[in-house]
Amino acid sequence: MTQTQPPQETSGPPENPPPPPGSSPESAVRASPGVSTARLVGVDLARALAVFGMYVVHIGPPLSATHGVAGWIRYIAEGHSSVLFATLAGFSLMLIAGRHEPRTGLAGRQAKARIAIRAVVLLALGTVMAMEYGGVIILGFYGVYFLLALPLIRLSARTLAITATAFALVSPQLAFALTSLLTPSVQQSINAYDPLHHLSEVGVLDLLLTGFYPLLPWMSFVIAGMTLGRLDLSSGTVRRHLAALGAALTVTAYGMSLLLAGKDALRSMAEDGSSSGGSGSMSFDSGSVPLDSGSFPDRPASMLLTAGPHSGTTFDIIGSVGVAILVIVGATVAMDRLPRLRRLAKPVIAVGTMSLTAYVGHFLAQSVLSVPAGTSTQRSWVPLLMFILGATLFAPIWSRFFRRGPLEHLLNAATKPAKHIR
Repeated sequence: MTQTQPPQETSGPPENPPPPPGSSPESAVRASPGVSTARLVGVDLARALAVFGMYVVHIGPPLSATHGVAGWIRYIAEGHSSVLFATLAGFSLMLIAGRHEPRTGLAGRQAKARIAIRAVVLLALGTVMAMEYGGVIILGFYGVYFLLALPLIRLSARTLAITATAFALVSPQLAFALTSLLTPSVQQSINAYDPLHHLSEVGVLDLLLTGFYPLLPWMSFVIAGMTLGRLDLSSGTVRRHLAALGAALTVTAYGMSLLLAGKDALRSMAEDGSSSGGSGSMSFDSGSVPLDSGSFPDRPASMLLTAGPHSGTTFDIIGSVGVAILVIVGATVAMDRLPRLRRLAKPVIAVGTMSLTAYVGHFLAQSVLSVPAGTSTQRSWVPLLMFILGATLFAPIWSRFFRRGPLEHLLNAATKPAKHIR
């Protein structure tokens, strides 16, 4: 994941009519007549960029084989694409739970049921895919994020922001301390009684603490996205404040890490992520060791000062959230201010409306086509470009006939029983 794909809300509040076929699922949720929906189209665009970022990481040449502009593209995609997915997942939770005001009463209970069902479905789908592709699959982790987010969906933007900050400041150190206590014998004892680990080798310990996208540090991204979901992204003032915040978080986190850990630390962390088969590069070997907190026991405490992709440190979390905010705000402003670009970007936006399909599809396509991924032998950018082109062609064609992507339709259908909640 990466890194998004993942899941997104695909239906609006009961009082709003359903969107016409081919429209963005996000555009089905409107605050009120006359309010610009570019902020929601911008979310679709940001989600598409996250999809393509995952393609870069999973299909493109490894970071060690890239230089110049290509190297920077690879480095920016490394980690940030899956973080952007997680942040947008938090935003999508607010589309279900109520954007500016949380749904209460019957509507609130049904919203919680829908989120819980989504969580279970994603956990099951992620487990099935992990049986084939290993711990790099993010969907099972998403299921856990969603379950933990349930008690938070009624919080205000201010409270959510404080909660996300607390997670960013505390969780990496807590994860480091906990994983330091996990000796191989302790892990084996826990895994021996874990049915998820027996099925896919991605068990409870991986989901919570030692996997590629462990709950402790990664919930910061989801809660940050929930915070954005509570804000009015159509407001120029809100956008300016968010842009300033995103820039400040990015510069401060990476700047402080450079001062404390040195510039070589960032590059070495990224290269370690590529070579270890972690979320920095696709590996179908589920036994590979991730760069995240799961590898903390083998690393000194000084690694907590680094901000490399998927290092799971406070600096990495804060800097990555800053980048995610800048991408989301930039996409919403672009879609609002540049109508010609919005028209030209329709095929890309369509990919964002079915990001779950695009995410799962690129794994399946790689298997069918035997495309080398994230290995030292992969040097060509052609497979990556072909995958991006394929997604950009498929999504708008499908959207002309269907309201939702194939997997988005199935996920939405799975949540229908929530309507029976009373």
